Amino acid sequence: MFAPFQSVTTAHPLASFAAVVGLGLVLGMRHSTDPDHVVAVSTIVARERSVPRGALIGVLWGLGHTITIVAVGAAIILFKLVIPPRLGLSMELAVAAMLILLGVLNLTGVLSRITHHFTPEPTKPTLGLFHILRPLFIGLVHGLAGSAAVALLVLSMIPSPTWAVAYLAVFGLGTVLGMMLMTTAMAIPIALTGRGATRTLTVVSGLASICFGLFLVYQIGFVDGLFTANVHWIPS
Repeated sequence: MFAPFQSVTTAHPLASFAAVVGLGLVLGMRHSTDPDHVVAVSTIVARERSVPRGALIGVLWGLGHTITIVAVGAAIILFKLVIPPRLGLSMELAVAAMLILLGVLNLTGVLSRITHHFTPEPTKPTLGLFHILRPLFIGLVHGLAGSAAVALLVLSMIPSPTWAVAYLAVFGLGTVLGMMLMTTAMAIPIALTGRGATRTLTVVSGLASICFGLFLVYQIGFVDGLFTANVHWIPS
C-alpha cells in the first residue's frame, strides 16, 4: 500500500509534495475515526446542543492531538529517540484512564455541572476558556499515546526526515478535519432533539467510555504486560 509513496519522495519535488499532502490528509482523517477517539469526543459532544460549538470541539481536539503527534513524532524522526516499551504502554494507559474519568464524570453529572458553570449561554457558538482547554487537553493525551506509532510508520514509508516531519504536520491537519466533520455530525441530531434525548445520549456515551477504558486497561496492563514482568509493546 505504501511502497509507491516511498519512491515518490525521491522524484520531482512537486510530485513528492502532492504525495505527502494527499496521503497525509487521507490517513489523518481515517485516524480521527479510531474507536478511542470517537468514544472520547462523544462524552463531550453529547451535551452540546449547538452545531458550531460541536464543530469547534472537534477542531480543538484535533489541534491538541496534532501538537503532540508533531512534537513527539518529530523528535523520534530527527533525533532517533527510542521509547521504552513500559513508557509507551504507560502513555497508552493514560488514554484509558482518561476515558474512564470522562465516563464517570458524565454519569455522575459532575461534567454537566462544570459545563453549565462555565456556559451561561450554551447556545452561543463561541467557547469559553474551560471549553477550549478541555478538548485540547484530551487531544494532547491521545496524541501522546499515538505519536510513536505514527512516527515509526512514517519512517518506514519516507526516508527523508524533512518529508517525514512535513507528513506529520499534514497528517495532523487531516485529523483536525476528520474530527471536525465527526463532531459536527454528532452535534446535528443532538441539536434537533430535546433535553431527554440529550440525557440519554450522555448516559450511553458515559457507559461506553467507562467500558472501553476498562477494556484498554486490561489489554494494556495484562495482555501487553504493563502490569506484569513480560512487556511486549507494538506501537499502534
